Amino acid sequence: MPKVCSVTGKKPSFGRSYSLRGIAKKKKGIGLKVTGITNRRFLPNLKTKRVWVAEENRYVTLRLSVSALRTIDKRGVSSVLRKMRKQGKKP
Repeated sequence: MPKVCSVTGKKPSFGRSYSLRGIAKKKKGIGLKVTGITNRRFLPNLKTKRVWVAEENRYVTLRLSVSALRTIDKRGVSSVLRKMRKQGKKP
């Protein structure tokens, strides 16, 4: 299962992790030097939620980011599902 939010479309992004060595200049050192760079992933904060849809009289299981949960609280489940279906996504 891909790590993608079904409402917002958030997915993992990529970046780098830096290893530093040395003493900072403000501590009277020569400065920090980068000694190693490794790639890393920033994963979205995903939760699997069962959401009650009153119009359809059933539960729908969605893989949501926490920001999508806030969107559902604000707009309502039915409007978010309608927009998803309009875009061609299957809830």
